Amino acid sequence: MNTRRKPARREPVPWFMPRRSKRPQRVALAIIVSLVCFAGFSARSAYTRLMTYPDRPGVGGGQQITLTIPAGSSFPKVLQILQEHEVIGADEATAFKLFVLHRGAAGKVTAGKHTFRGDMTPTQILEELMHSEPVHERRVTIPEGKNSLQIAEIFADAGLGGDEQALLYAMRDPELLAELGIEGENAEGYLFPDTYRFSTSVSAEDIVRRLVKRHRQVYAELRKQHVDGARKLAEDFEWGDPEIVIMASLIEKETGQAAERPRIASVFLNRLRFESFKPKLLQTDPTIIYGCTVPKRVSAACEEFEGRIRRIHLRDPDNPYNTYTHEGLPPGPISNPGRGSLEAVLAPERTRYLYFVSRNDGTHYFSKSRREHEEAVDKFIRGGAKGDGSVQE
Repeated sequence: MNTRRKPARREPVPWFMPRRSKRPQRVALAIIVSLVCFAGFSARSAYTRLMTYPDRPGVGGGQQITLTIPAGSSFPKVLQILQEHEVIGADEATAFKLFVLHRGAAGKVTAGKHTFRGDMTPTQILEELMHSEPVHERRVTIPEGKNSLQIAEIFADAGLGGDEQALLYAMRDPELLAELGIEGENAEGYLFPDTYRFSTSVSAEDIVRRLVKRHRQVYAELRKQHVDGARKLAEDFEWGDPEIVIMASLIEKETGQAAERPRIASVFLNRLRFESFKPKLLQTDPTIIYGCTVPKRVSAACEEFEGRIRRIHLRDPDNPYNTYTHEGLPPGPISNPGRGSLEAVLAPERTRYLYFVSRNDGTHYFSKSRREHEEAVDKFIRGGAKGDGSVQE
């Protein structure tokens, strides 16, 4: 039995229907083949570029490029610094980022100075970024009671943080102050006096951060120890942390005797607290000196300041730091107080003293009345000119 199937009968194409041409099919097939071939070529080309990227020299010359990676910089920040110094091109940033991430080296970049060349390969650039220079540290001590100008000079002389202007800029940088939660126009009062060790590559901003961090640590400890004292200041004067720091800065400048600080704090607080004492003038000379020497803009009288307070300075209403003409606290700290002065504000002596005058031996004589004070002035100052750092009428 023959099982072969007969070929299917093809129906005749009607005359009014055109015969189907195979040319468009061939054209479409050719296009598809071309695209596949092009894609394959592009993929091979991209793959080749990817495989050779780590060892591909940069387009720059052999000139050296030195830059500093700040401590704590994120990898995106490092990438930005490399582009700004033209170590890598802007069009190369993504490729370099993927290369570093593939190597798992984003967290291995070391802070400090690094030297590159414009013709370095990505591998060489990454090796330099991971290279750790020997850490050179310097010890620096900030004495209690120094102001921001003096602290900037100390660090600049130690070769840390750049020159004085760079340090002062960091102390007054609005963005950095906001980051650190400091009210006012500068970091005065929060640059804690202590002995520190810094890497020689430290930036001015990191110096300010470190000093402020130390202030926060010490101040938090004192607040915890003297909760009642802080509460009383809030109840009596509506003071918060900024006002406490301002008062501590005054005490710091008035005496170098640790035992006297709580008593001097009582004098200033009594002047503000006692209803019988009016006007509420603290009358402390260091505030005048600060207002004439530290702010960027000073009064006309302060422009004539030559290191000694004269009558024109005592009567100057245009110096906002002049506590002889302005009641209450000055607008900001006048020094950077240490632990003792901060604690003196939180835990002052309980006295009725309203005045004190220098004994000319580093200590002070305290008085409760104007008459007693005037007698002490006659005894210890003998009618000398004001400007000795004492609270006087």
